[in-house]
Amino acid sequence: MNFTRWSARLPGTQRRAAARTADVVTEDRLSEGAVPAARAEQLTVPVPAVDELPVRAVLDRVPALVALVHGPDHRLAYVNDAYVVAFGLRPTGEPARRALPELDEIGLLPLLDQVLRSGKPRTVKSRKAPDGRSYTFTCTPVTEGHGGGGGGSGVLVFATDVTDHAEAAERLRASERRQRETAVTLQRSLLPQELEEPDDLRIAATYLPGGTEAAVGGDWYDVITLGGGRTALVIGDVMGRGVRAAAVMGQLRTAVRAYARLDLPPHEILQLLDGLAMEIDANQIATCAYAIHDPNEGKLVYASAGHLPILVRDESGVVLRADEPTGPPLGTGGWMHASGSIPLGPGSTAVLYTDGLVERRDEDLDEGIAALERALAGATGTPQVICDRLVRSAGVTAEHDDDVAVMVLQHPAHTGPDGDLFRNAALELLGGVEAAPRARAFASGVLTSWRFPVELHDLGVLAVSELVANSLQHGTPPMRLRLRRTDRRLIVEVTDGDDHLPRRRRAEPGDESGRGIAIVATIASNWGSRRTPGGGKAVWCEFVLPKGVAP
Repeated sequence: MNFTRWSARLPGTQRRAAARTADVVTEDRLSEGAVPAARAEQLTVPVPAVDELPVRAVLDRVPALVALVHGPDHRLAYVNDAYVVAFGLRPTGEPARRALPELDEIGLLPLLDQVLRSGKPRTVKSRKAPDGRSYTFTCTPVTEGHGGGGGGSGVLVFATDVTDHAEAAERLRASERRQRETAVTLQRSLLPQELEEPDDLRIAATYLPGGTEAAVGGDWYDVITLGGGRTALVIGDVMGRGVRAAAVMGQLRTAVRAYARLDLPPHEILQLLDGLAMEIDANQIATCAYAIHDPNEGKLVYASAGHLPILVRDESGVVLRADEPTGPPLGTGGWMHASGSIPLGPGSTAVLYTDGLVERRDEDLDEGIAALERALAGATGTPQVICDRLVRSAGVTAEHDDDVAVMVLQHPAHTGPDGDLFRNAALELLGGVEAAPRARAFASGVLTSWRFPVELHDLGVLAVSELVANSLQHGTPPMRLRLRRTDRRLIVEVTDGDDHLPRRRRAEPGDESGRGIAIVATIASNWGSRRTPGGGKAVWCEFVLPKGVAP
């Protein structure tokens, strides 16, 4: 490209100023050895017109890399000193593919074509060149010709060294990746590594961290077997992101497991968690749903602290939403939570989830929940299959902008060749002390019909005798004995109308009572007690079935 024509586009004052100093600039540059000998030889070719010198002088002195190409094959017309220092001397007049192989290597030649066709500048940020440094390239169209002289078009390539910025950005990205990995590792370590497996429920859960460090939060879930066939199900979301949210989540999850052992109603568990959340961090709040499943009642009793509603699909495929009651999130204080219930009979499937599954920036939250309801209505298979299907239907990917926790539970309808393998038998304890022998006879007949071995039969009858005697002595009517067989254990439960919970204690040699609970605790695999709605209590014990007995 003719530099005279290109430089003629400069303002007249710049051309005249350059004309007065052109000879001095050229002599000084060559005498000072500012460029290699080969470069000096390039400058000593027939001296261009005076109009050209200001452009060459300016571009030669800038620290950025400059190259000028012209024509459809981008023939090299000029490179400045900085370009020569970075990549060596380049032959003018050759197509850029041969003259500037470094631009070809980083994929810049198609950009030159675009600039030449469109006549508009283009910029490519932070490309690593063969010299190991990073540059931002700006390609600007240049039109030859001045005063109707005609000619062609060219492209001025201007490359700024941004290596320091690129390395700083990479260090920042690496730091963010490490923080995200730390948060994800902490999050996963605080979640249950294996879910507990209740007798009457089949459960699967999934946790998916968000695609960035900022999207790793405090979502969690848990399954806690309470004994007596009952199961607590928990899901929560600590508001916030990163390691701090994951740490708060771990404290709340540990507290939930501790409080669950008290076997309190769901709303009382949330009251305790609310106070603890304020103590952990007054500025940190969390949502939580706590539910208890009792197979004898066929429903979920739950309480919610600002969490999204539990969804239940019944055996016929109808999806119900547990909307009420819902209180404010944990950590806000000053609220009395309440418990509600939703049916969960045999053949039903329930879903507990966090907002990352249903909340989108461009959609109303209710629309996301409605979409989840539709997906649940058509989802079949095991809990894990349903869990995966719900995640896919919600469009959750590895680049999702929020973490997601989902828990799916099924209350299967167990049947076998000889009928229901999950069997129940109950007896109302009427009358006075004569209720005890009737209870023993009833238990003996039931356990015999269930084909238990003699040893387990006798232990079961002994446990019934002690629990009924304890209730007759310390409880009040109405009293009831319930026997339940699952595929893993025998459960014995006695309820009465007094809310005073028994405790195990050491009986002195002269005591006439106080040994019943101690005997039950010794012979049973597990035992416990809890208050029941209406002011009564239930005392229960469990026996694990031998392998030969379990179906």
